[in-house]
Order: sequence, then C-alpha cells, then structure tokens
Amino acid sequence: MFANDKSIDNLEALFKEIKKYIELQGQYIKIDLVEKLTILISTLILICVLIVLGMTALFYFSFMLVYTIDSWINNLIASYAVMGGCILLMGAIFFFFRKQLIFQPMVNFLANLFLEDNNDNNI
Repeated sequence: MFANDKSIDNLEALFKEIKKYIELQGQYIKIDLVEKLTILISTLILICVLIVLGMTALFYFSFMLVYTIDSWINNLIASYAVMGGCILLMGAIFFFFRKQLIFQPMVNFLANLFLEDNNDNNI
C-alpha cells in the first residue's frame, strides 16, 4: 500500500499532530471550564453577600418602621404585628413570583454562561 518510507513518516507525523491537537483541546476545555466555574462561584458569593447585607438592612429598617408605627398607633405589640404582616406579605409575593424573580434569571445566567460560544472571530 505504501510505496516508500516517506509516506509512513508523514502518516506518523500526522498521528503525532492529531494526538497533540486532542491534548490541546482537552486543556482548552479544562481552562474554559475553570473560567466559567470561577464566574459562577464569584457570582454566587456576590449574591450571598448582597443577601446578607440586604437582610441586615431589612432588620434595621423593620425596627425603625416598628417604632414609627408605634408613634402613630401608640401600641408597640400592634406595630410589631403590622411589621410582621408586611414581611410575611413580602415573602408571599416573592414566593408567588419566584419563577420570574429567581428561577428565570438564574436559568438565563447559567445558559448564557455555559452555552454561549466564546470564540470571537471578529478580532
């Protein structure tokens, strides 16, 4: 089939290049995965920090509103009940709109992060 050794040498060089190409593609996939996981983890950390800060602010604002309501109705227990009802109402609103507020943005973010093709051929 092969008439001379030059054809065999070319075939061996081709196999070496294919093997090197496959190894480089594997390394590229690993680097791309690390980049995307870094973006995902940093986004999750940022969201956790913002949630903690937001809950702290909600805690202090709720106490402020309790004492403001108390000055209007002159009943501290009733003002705590009103504030508790408002927080439960906000929780119910977030629960009923969880798909639009939480799930859909998260799906869009993850889909854009992992399914987006980062090959910029415009350079």
